[in-house]
Amino acid sequence: MNRDIARRLRWVRMLKETGNAGLVCLRCGVSRPTLRKWAKRYETQGEQGLVSVSKRPHRSPNRKLTDQDRSTILQLRGEGNGARRIQTELRLFGQTEFALATIHKVLTAANVKPLVKPRRSRVPHRYSRPIPGDRVQMDTMKIAPGVYQYTAVDDCSRFRVLGVHPRRNARNTLLFLDRVTEEMPFPIQHIQTDRGTEFFAEVCSVD
Repeated sequence: MNRDIARRLRWVRMLKETGNAGLVCLRCGVSRPTLRKWAKRYETQGEQGLVSVSKRPHRSPNRKLTDQDRSTILQLRGEGNGARRIQTELRLFGQTEFALATIHKVLTAANVKPLVKPRRSRVPHRYSRPIPGDRVQMDTMKIAPGVYQYTAVDDCSRFRVLGVHPRRNARNTLLFLDRVTEEMPFPIQHIQTDRGTEFFAEVCSVD
């Protein structure tokens, strides 16, 4: 007797003896739907019902693929169409429906190389304001212990002013701002920052 049939027969007999499907499932490691399926088959067909039945369909759409279909698929691929586009073309104009897996099999069997989309050359667009001084970007950065760099860059001309201070605070920000307005060769309309505390804190006066 086939080992699979013997195992299923043991399940069914244990179910008949105990009448407890949950217990059989627990002991034999089988799910309830599977146990019910084999018990029903055994009840109607005997041991012959415990034989595994092939799940392969009697009729397969893949068998309808003809040499003309293969030729059409390869022709459409030669026109630069991908598998999904080929599927659509066959459905709309050829009145034929094929799964994507079938189309891929035809292309693979013919050793068709994958489509490579050409990369579009992108010309980098430089961010810029139309008028010098319209907007100046200001930021700070720690470059060493006790050393902070202040930077101001004009968004139009890229004119840059640098400053170094021992601390990053409101007082040094004002000192650097005075330097920026003096060194930039055009009037400044707007200043943009990252809203750090050194740009928005109040300067404490010392008597």
